Amino acid sequence: MTTVLSVSGSPSASSRTARLLRHLDARLTAQGHEVIPLDIRTVPAEALLGADFRHPAIVEATELFEQADGVVIATPVYKAAYSGVLKALLDLLPQYALAGKTVLPLATGGTTAHVLAIDYALRPVLNSMGAAHIVQGWFTLDKDVTAHDDGSVTVAPAAAEALAQVVDQFSAALGRTPFLAAAG
Repeated sequence: MTTVLSVSGSPSASSRTARLLRHLDARLTAQGHEVIPLDIRTVPAEALLGADFRHPAIVEATELFEQADGVVIATPVYKAAYSGVLKALLDLLPQYALAGKTVLPLATGGTTAHVLAIDYALRPVLNSMGAAHIVQGWFTLDKDVTAHDDGSVTVAPAAAEALAQVVDQFSAALGRTPFLAAAG
């Protein structure tokens, strides 16, 4: 069984990004992966903004990244880039925190003008952190995600189909990672 760290870079507890990510976690769990959620918004602000590498929450987050075989990183897009809380956490992780890992970047936003944020803002950072394989990411429009009072979401059919495909590709890539490591 592979371990997937599911990282929400949304600063809001009720965001579409976080809810969509948790919805996708269920798909990964059904495919036999152990999914560990990490909502960056729960990491104390003083640890993130003060760059306190020794803060217990930062140490714990670093350990979660170390233990994971794969990482899903979801973020809302603000001002054509990923969220500040995500940036703050990534800055505190070791330089090669993603070494040997398969990574799936996901983003949500209000307009298709932000679709390139994954490739031009997030992907270079993930690559610089040593990700072994960054699978095709996906951008979902906010209008395609309906949040419900019970914490669940409904995803528009076309978006749901596309998300299922990228999650399945990520899952398949995770299945190949041990083979590639053994062959190397």
